[in-house]
Amino acid sequence: MKPQDMPSFKNQPILSHAAVQRGAVVALPPSSRALPQPEDFPDLKWPDPAAEVVAIPLGVAKVSAGFPSPAADYEDKRLDINGYLVRNAVSTFFFPVQGDSMQGAEIFDGDILVVDKSVEPQHGHIVVAFVDGERLVKRLYKRGGCVALIAENPAYPPIHVTGEMEMVVWGVVVGKFKRLL
Repeated sequence: MKPQDMPSFKNQPILSHAAVQRGAVVALPPSSRALPQPEDFPDLKWPDPAAEVVAIPLGVAKVSAGFPSPAADYEDKRLDINGYLVRNAVSTFFFPVQGDSMQGAEIFDGDILVVDKSVEPQHGHIVVAFVDGERLVKRLYKRGGCVALIAENPAYPPIHVTGEMEMVVWGVVVGKFKRLL
């Protein structure tokens, strides 16, 4: 996708929760409809800051995906999943993925995304965004005054954000969980 092929978005800010929290922008939707809130989505999950920390054994030696290393050190450490993936518990949420538009980014149907609302969205970040009230996960394209949400599957066209659209970047994907069995 080339910048000249995308609509101009120079006078329309991208709102992010982090910018609103800092007071850098005031979040006023272009329509009279209020923006969706976390409690509007009963399927939304988030970490409990008061929950007991469960540390899982973590091998210090890396697991070889090629040839085995006979000199591996087998000393163990413990890994707290929240400590590893959750930087800011009050602004971190878990979203289940539905669909295949992000499979090129290794995000598949059934995965659980770790989304942090306090991270400032940048060009190239994978984000959870609301576009005209619909919750989406896409890669953020923000260059030359143009903004788009890009799927990581060629079967899905980019969403070119125009001034007539209501678009809010809700948070940045910082990790994911995947079940193998």
